[in-house]
Amino acid sequence: MNLTMETMGNKQIYTIAQLTDKIKVLLEDNFSFIWITGEISNIYIPASGHYYFNLKDESAQIKAVIFRGQVRNLKFDLEDGMAVIGLGRISVYPPRGTYQIILEYIEPAGVGALHIAFEQLKKKLGEEGLFDEENKVPLPPMPGTIGIVTSLSGAVIHDMMNVLFRRFENLRLLIAPTKVQGVGAKREIAEAIALLNQHAEADIIIIARGGGSLEDLQAFNSETVARAIHSSDIPVVSAIGHEVDYTIADFTADFRAPTPSAAAELVVPEKSKISDNIEQLTHSLKNTIDRIIIDHRQDLDVMVKSIKSPRQHMDDLRFKTDQLMHLLTTQTIHRLERERNRNSLLKNKIYNVNPVRYLDKYKKDIQVLYNNILNIIQICITSNRYRLSHLNGTLNALNPMAILQRGYSITRTIDNGKQQVIKNVDTVDTGQPLEILLARGTLRVNVQEKNRV
Repeated sequence: MNLTMETMGNKQIYTIAQLTDKIKVLLEDNFSFIWITGEISNIYIPASGHYYFNLKDESAQIKAVIFRGQVRNLKFDLEDGMAVIGLGRISVYPPRGTYQIILEYIEPAGVGALHIAFEQLKKKLGEEGLFDEENKVPLPPMPGTIGIVTSLSGAVIHDMMNVLFRRFENLRLLIAPTKVQGVGAKREIAEAIALLNQHAEADIIIIARGGGSLEDLQAFNSETVARAIHSSDIPVVSAIGHEVDYTIADFTADFRAPTPSAAAELVVPEKSKISDNIEQLTHSLKNTIDRIIIDHRQDLDVMVKSIKSPRQHMDDLRFKTDQLMHLLTTQTIHRLERERNRNSLLKNKIYNVNPVRYLDKYKKDIQVLYNNILNIIQICITSNRYRLSHLNGTLNALNPMAILQRGYSITRTIDNGKQQVIKNVDTVDTGQPLEILLARGTLRVNVQEKNRV
């Protein structure tokens, strides 16, 4: 419900939206465009591409935003902790009731934006390995065709051509004209490097321009040119600016020359010095060949003197053949004699180890053992017969049946199927049946009377 002065008397009561609108108008009218400085913190980049962050100093902070359209114009990347100076307008965001500054321009505080962009790109490409020495290739010692990427309007190309043709007048040049600064320069430089690689006729590529400010050299501090140099199959020499000027292209190239004229001197040797060197090498080679020929002639003379006539050589061969035949005959006889002796020794050894001899010996030994065993067996049999006869006599003497043969008898009970030999009259009763065992047969009797002795 909206309460107004008409409904509440003299009280001026605002809704939240009314108050926010008034604050928004007040801030945006009084702070339409202001310069502000601070340190970036809590930077956030959503999918929209806008940059949201806080700007702060020692005692306060304010929310800030740079929309995607202005981000495209930045020459460096925003980072947390970076001190910046920006131009923007104060605005209020009603749904949250917060105020913020919408920046239209921003630059590093104290250090130029181009320098910051240079350092950021240098760090990025260095971490990727574009500056590593193992990626750089050596320059050819004497290139026949040189590709040059530079502007045709400046003095650089004329100075380089003067130096190149003065040092080697019939050198072949392939010039790929490009812008060296301004809009489109980095794209043209990268395309020129790719074109020279596509034709593959140049032995080396020189990228050159004269000196200038950091803004003038910006094309050579671009990622586009750096990656084109890194991708080149042809060795690249950077010759950009003065000796004190260093660009990203210098770090990426296979070789850096301090100036374009110095690059022309470094990549091409002087033809006159090469001619002098060839003449010296030719003279040295001629002297070496003459010396070798003299040495070989001397060796040939020595060999000629050492060669014998064919007849003498034939005689020497015959004599040597006779000697070899005599030596061969002598060695053969000695060899045969040694073999005879060896065969005789082997025969003796074979006789000594002949199984027949051992078999005869073992047969005799076996016969002796056999006779001994027969004697022992006969003795054992006789002894056992005598012992058996003795034991038989003893057994017969102890045999109860033998006692019965002499007229004795054995009386035993027959009660309950148990047989017990009677030794005492007290063990039987009168009338008890008994069995008497005789030498021939048995008797069944009953006890009529018991008498103790």
